[in-house]
Amino acid sequence: MATFKDIINYYRSYRGVALFSIVASCLFEVIDLVVPYAIGQIVNVLSQQPVDPLIKSIVRQVEGWFSADERSLTLGVLLFITFLATVVRAPIQPWLSSWFHWLIALSARREQTDRTIAKILSLPLEFYEENNPGRIAGRVARGLSNHTWSYPDIAGQLIPKLARVTAIFLMILAVAPGIAVLFLGLFIFILRFSVRDLYKLISKEELLEKHQENTESRTSEIITNIKTVKAFANEGREWKRQHDRLKRELKSVIHGIHLGYVILGTKQRTLVQTGVFIVLILTLRATLAGQITLGQFITTLTISSMAYSELEPISTFMEIFARRYASMLRFHEFMQLPVGQDSPNIFAQPVPYKFAGKIEFRNVGFSYDGVRLVLEAINFTIEPYQTVALVGKSGSGKSTLVKLLLRYFAPTTGQILMDGEPIENFEILGYRKRLAIVHQEVDVFNGTLLENLVYGNPQASLEEVKRACAIAKVDDFLPLLPKGLYTIVGERGLRLSGGQRQRLGIARALLVNPDVLIFDEATSSLDYESERAIQLAMRQIQGTVTTIIIAHRLSTVREADQILVLDRGRIVERGNHWELLQQQGLYYRLNQIQEVITH
Repeated sequence: MATFKDIINYYRSYRGVALFSIVASCLFEVIDLVVPYAIGQIVNVLSQQPVDPLIKSIVRQVEGWFSADERSLTLGVLLFITFLATVVRAPIQPWLSSWFHWLIALSARREQTDRTIAKILSLPLEFYEENNPGRIAGRVARGLSNHTWSYPDIAGQLIPKLARVTAIFLMILAVAPGIAVLFLGLFIFILRFSVRDLYKLISKEELLEKHQENTESRTSEIITNIKTVKAFANEGREWKRQHDRLKRELKSVIHGIHLGYVILGTKQRTLVQTGVFIVLILTLRATLAGQITLGQFITTLTISSMAYSELEPISTFMEIFARRYASMLRFHEFMQLPVGQDSPNIFAQPVPYKFAGKIEFRNVGFSYDGVRLVLEAINFTIEPYQTVALVGKSGSGKSTLVKLLLRYFAPTTGQILMDGEPIENFEILGYRKRLAIVHQEVDVFNGTLLENLVYGNPQASLEEVKRACAIAKVDDFLPLLPKGLYTIVGERGLRLSGGQRQRLGIARALLVNPDVLIFDEATSSLDYESERAIQLAMRQIQGTVTTIIIAHRLSTVREADQILVLDRGRIVERGNHWELLQQQGLYYRLNQIQEVITH
């Protein structure tokens, strides 16, 4: 659970410079009070009333330096103090306060964005199966942005203004203790009253934050699945759904949150003006009674008005912070999510392994939820350079088995070995770099075809790229692209067909020169011509590297050295294509069904 402490720790790398800049900002706010104080003393001089002992002592210190009467010398000292507090201070303040506030905010943003990207890369796969990119990106972006904007407001405005109010209290206390106590009591009462109402509004802001995440999540899904939306003529339905969500959000903002802030502001202004009026009456009475001078009356009234006038910006900053607080907490909740079991140290150099490619599953069982086993008593061995196929109905555990091999998850029971060594003993980055997988849906980045091809091996030479393209049949469509290897393929590879993306995926996998190559439903959604091209590519690879093929289409696996048939998480049959047909079991029935469909 994220707390306010997490928000403070966001800036912990800049504690020293933050403390310096906050203290400097507070001092400048206090220096602002010198002007009304000096003006009050000038009024005393002009009205022939005594000045404060502090000013008298300063005049005595300098009277030997100048030949002037006491009245002129006192006015000169007060003008010089005013000059220092205004003209001299003006060019210094931005560099000792504003510069550092934004330097810290922007530097922390860069540092925390680095940490966020590392967190994104370390979260387990199931997190991304439950949360779409729009929800994650929106949550992160709002959290980082609100941290960035909040620091200058709090460190550069809120804290210094509170320091100014404290200094005002001490100044009034020195002149009229009774008025000072009343002033402070009224100020604390109004501030506490404001904070109480803000707490109520923060809870509404947190609820609104969740609603906004849901809306952004659906918007992201609409963009991602826009072809499906259009194909089913659901534009109007999707618009209506988002329209209703936005309408509910607006109602929540206007009537539940904005109205609350307006009511709070109304109460604050009424109380502030009441407080200023009470101080005016008490200060006037003290002046008439001769308890304070005319200059002290002006100074006390001016600075107390300044203090109460600060209540509004202080409340505004608190309101702004309250609006941002929920998104900042949710950002830290995201950063506190547990990393996946498969999470590597992304800053470490991978260990350069080289495997023969012998894979053993020994009594492997696995459960996602700790209750229901999706794999049970899995035992088989793949010899180096063999091709093994995994077939079975949907949900039989084929893809889960591969996820265990890639160490996305750890087996619940049993053990997986690579060349006789348990795979968990290998450094995970180095281990995975010796495996390559071609998914059913090949992930393509919005860059050139070449950039996508060398994604797993950026050091690959052009000759290696051309050789992999030839094996994977990328050469078949390369001449059709306007700029060949340097063609921009679009977001998620939208400028390529499904078959072209599959062939790109195979070539990309080959370029890492893996010891184990996995095809996960690589042909299940392709037309016959594309499937045939990929089958030819796979045939060229077989025997050169340990190969695992997951397939629904049995035509893809006929030449495999061994076929494992899975059903409900267990291996129910094993053998080559012809052996399994002779058994007339599940594989035989699947083959019969596909032949009927094909014909």
